[in-house]
Amino acid sequence: MPYLFDTDALSEIFKPRPVPDYVAWLRRVPREEQFTSAVCVAELFEGACLAARAERHLRNIVERVLPALTVLPFDVDTARTFGELAAQLSRAGERIADADLQIAATAVFHGLEVVTGNLRQFERVPGLRIERVLAVARSSRR
Repeated sequence: MPYLFDTDALSEIFKPRPVPDYVAWLRRVPREEQFTSAVCVAELFEGACLAARAERHLRNIVERVLPALTVLPFDVDTARTFGELAAQLSRAGERIADADLQIAATAVFHGLEVVTGNLRQFERVPGLRIERVLAVARSSRR
């Protein structure tokens, strides 16, 4: 199963003590099944630029994150999927943040399952498949 890692899932790896069950699961996912959205990369860059040790974080993104997965663009086809999903969510009174919806649209368009710990937002998106390994691992850790 190919996966799209959201920003939360990517950031987990760089925490001083990432959730061990998630890290173990991630090691079993083949490189060719690991994707993310350009939107997630933008969020990572934003966080790095705001961090106290910005250069270290920027270097991690460029040297460790980007080579480890395939970055999918937010292009016209994905934008159309975004528009369709946004309209459905708006009609249902369930609209989520644009960045999360862009990430979800990327996954839906490409037939990928989103890996996230942010279930509250992503569970609202119709047709989005979600891998809950990070959320489950976090709840088991407590």
